[in-house]
Amino acid sequence: MEDARPRHEEIEEQWTDYAQQHLEGRKVVEVRYMSEEEGDTFGWHKRPLILIFDDKTVLFASQDDEGNGAGSLFGQNQTVGELTFPSL
Repeated sequence: MEDARPRHEEIEEQWTDYAQQHLEGRKVVEVRYMSEEEGDTFGWHKRPLILIFDDKTVLFASQDDEGNGAGSLFGQNQTVGELTFPSL
């Protein structure tokens, strides 16, 4: 018998597992903006914030799933509330 869960729940579970495998428990060891040279390799005119983790994983935002441009990061914390890290 097939799993009765809707497809979107399966996809969410798959990507959540992927994120947990690569990011959970990691420590951010460096934060910087992408250099112009790095942005040029993607053909981007704007540069996103880069997070570098203790296992050398590099994470940065894209405007879409296809990597068509730099994206901004948004978040929240208990000290200042909303956080915005724009692409430059």
